[in-house]
Parts: sequence; C-alpha cells; structure tokens
Amino acid sequence: MVDHLANTEINSQRIAAVENCFGASGQPLALPGRVLLGEGILTKECRKKPKPRIFFLFNDILVYGSIIINKRKYNSQHIIPLEDVTLETLPDTLQMKNRWMIKTSKKSFVVSAASLTERKEWISHLEECIKHLLTKTGRQPCREHAAPWIPDKATDICMRCTHTKFSTLTRRHHCRKCGFVVCADCSRHRFLMPRLSPKPLRVCNLCYRQLLAEEKKEAEADRRQAEPIRSAVGYEPSSGDDSDKSDDEKAEQWPADTEFYTSAVSWSSFHS
Repeated sequence: MVDHLANTEINSQRIAAVENCFGASGQPLALPGRVLLGEGILTKECRKKPKPRIFFLFNDILVYGSIIINKRKYNSQHIIPLEDVTLETLPDTLQMKNRWMIKTSKKSFVVSAASLTERKEWISHLEECIKHLLTKTGRQPCREHAAPWIPDKATDICMRCTHTKFSTLTRRHHCRKCGFVVCADCSRHRFLMPRLSPKPLRVCNLCYRQLLAEEKKEAEADRRQAEPIRSAVGYEPSSGDDSDKSDDEKAEQWPADTEFYTSAVSWSSFHS
C-alpha cells in the first residue's frame, strides 16, 4: 500500500493538510517516498496530567502535537524517526486504560487509546512500519531508550530519600536518567549524556554515582586497550594503575536498574 500511495496526489494533499494545521511552527513533512498512513487522537501521560495529543503515522516517522482546534490548528510539533522507536504494552491503571509506551533514545512516554481495539491497531501499524523500515535500512532495533518521566502526581514525597515532602515551596524535579520524581537535595548533580542533550542534565544522586562508575569503567577499558599499542611503539605502561581503587570502591555495588512502569516492586524500594 505504501508503494502504491507514495507518489499519488491524494497523499500529497493529505500531507499538505497536516503541514497547514501546524503552520509556521511546524517542520515541512513532504518528502519523496513519504506516505501518511493514518492519524488519531491519543492521550499522552504528561508530567502534570494526561492530555490529548494528535498523532500522525507516516511510513518513516511518527508526528504528534498539541490540539488547538481539531482538524484545523495544532502546535508543539514533535517528529520521531520510526527506526528509533520501540513499543511496550502496559497494564491498565485506575485512571488510564489501553496504555502502551513509545520508547526512543531521546524521549520515552506513555499513551493510551480510547479502546483496546484502537490500541491493537496502532501498535500493529507501528510495528509493521518499523519492521519494514529496519529491513530497508539494514539497521538493528534501538537498544538504549530514555527513561519516561514519572508523573508528578504519582508521589507526594521524594522517590529517592522518601523523606522530603513536596509542597508549593518544595519543588519536584525529574532525574533525566531514571525519570524518578526527586527533591533538590537528591538531585544536585548534573551529568553529560550526549544521547539526550549536548548540555549536562539533572540526575539523582544514585544515577550520578552509577554514571560516574560507568564512565570510570569505560576509561579503564580504553586505557587497557591502548596499552598494547604503547608497548608496540616502545612505551612502558605505567605501574600501579590497578591499585588506584580504594577498598570501598571495589566493594561498592550498585543495584540493578529496575523499571517503574513494568516492575511489580513498589517505588519506595528504589531509593538509594
């Protein structure tokens, strides 16, 4: 069907209509070979509360935005390459039914459909497009995904220390690594994660220690890999590097990553 519609007038008109709805605030969407396959309104779980969003499925991208006037005006356009998307179905909650998660390397979030049938159709079409695109490009599915942000209303206390109560004066913050809602004292650090942003991002204290440990491990691996090269050109490797770590650092073990949305473990057990 995609090949049949790719160069048709009706497809061009439909894409132009979407561009017009986003206006000057949106990016151009018309490209050779791009086909608009479907559209619909889904409820997106946002930081403050769930909100309706318009979604457009193309054969290579997923576009969504805020609804100003349905079918006429949208803004806050977001474009997600489908080759970066992984899907995960989620259980229902009291507030949200027919949920699933859209996971990408830069941003992950939860959406819900009006019915179970609609969710199945969305997931089926998305997976078909992703599979076709990966086969065409020869790329492997994305393995690393950004953590979805836990909604503010999911907790009234810090999800790390479990002591600080949030209020008008005590703000909520989100760790960009795990997505947890944390207090200022539990998220004083920032760490550069190029996959998410060119600037250092706020992370909780636990994730900061984990990221430092991973960075140190990678640096050690690079050093060991470079040693044979230095030896081959006549440099003597420095001695005593293996003893740099203190006994505390050697004994320290970080807990395995646990997913808030898919785990049966209560979030209160996640604190450091």
